[in-house]
Amino acid sequence: MKSLAVAFTGPSDSGKTTLILKVAALLKRDYTLAIVKNDPSDKAHFDVEGKDSWKFSQTGAEVVVTSPTRTTLFSKRHKTLDDIIAMLGNFDFLLVEGLKTLPLPRIAVFRGKLNESYFDCSDAIAVDETVNLNDYTLPSTITILDLNNPEQVVAWIMQNAKKVR
Repeated sequence: MKSLAVAFTGPSDSGKTTLILKVAALLKRDYTLAIVKNDPSDKAHFDVEGKDSWKFSQTGAEVVVTSPTRTTLFSKRHKTLDDIIAMLGNFDFLLVEGLKTLPLPRIAVFRGKLNESYFDCSDAIAVDETVNLNDYTLPSTITILDLNNPEQVVAWIMQNAKKVR
């Protein structure tokens, strides 16, 4: 068990989820994975109104639904990254989408144009051919990755992911 983590950040519709899916497909061949997705606008819904688990979660309690194939936690309390890592159990790689304030190695994902406000919190940027890097002054500390080359992204993760336990 490696317990290494890396984060992905970037504007909406930049390709973060697609890249994470491609990276996960490559990593899952040899490693166990965990993925955390941030929902900054609190718009995701994970249960159906009227069902028992929804009724239980409306009480404000921590609710766990278990079945032969999965376990789901419905929590009404904020969890820190350390709390989440403890709940996840064993994993080799944790891929985090969002949460740009976490102290994790971070890949910012862009299509069309760069948003320079991400430079301070990014260790690498993944871009496609729609971004003209000559239009920007990039910090020398940022590695440039090809958004369409998940093998290259995985290689960067292998070298830069942070041990989280």
